[in-house]
Amino acid sequence: MPNAKVLSEKQATVAALAEKMKNATSGVLVDYKGITVEDDTKLRSELRKANVDYAVVKNTLVRFAANQIGFEELDGVLHGTTAMAVSMEDPTTPARLLAEFAKTHDKFFHIKAGFLEGKVVDLATVESLAAIPPKDILLSTVLGTMMAPVAALARVLQAIVDKQGEEGAAAPEAEAQA
Repeated sequence: MPNAKVLSEKQATVAALAEKMKNATSGVLVDYKGITVEDDTKLRSELRKANVDYAVVKNTLVRFAANQIGFEELDGVLHGTTAMAVSMEDPTTPARLLAEFAKTHDKFFHIKAGFLEGKVVDLATVESLAAIPPKDILLSTVLGTMMAPVAALARVLQAIVDKQGEEGAAAPEAEAQA
């Protein structure tokens, strides 16, 4: 039986994990067994730049936290080595970055499961999230689509103005020749 100090520290860790998981827009759990320190450092740097919190977590503590917030479905994947990436901003970022990393390190880095806006999601859903482009690209695509009709109208109006200018310039020349 752990002493009271250790027990209170673990309870605080579980409470912090539960709060983080509950408030996150998304999170992904991965098995990282066999990853090199160099690769792990690169991955952590990428995730940090994208405002994704990434940490190695103890399965038991995550299990307690997950059960506190109703994520009991995660119990089945909480074995072996586990790391958790959590985003408070963009729901696709952890899945996208970890899936990209897993493609090049597939021998020892695997996505286990994830959670999205208060619900546990399976590996297929995490992979679907990973396929969605980043938020800024999606926004620029939407804006480009919205601006396309306006740009087309501007080109048509400019062509009309140009044509009228050419006809107006040709009329004084015709009068001068007559």
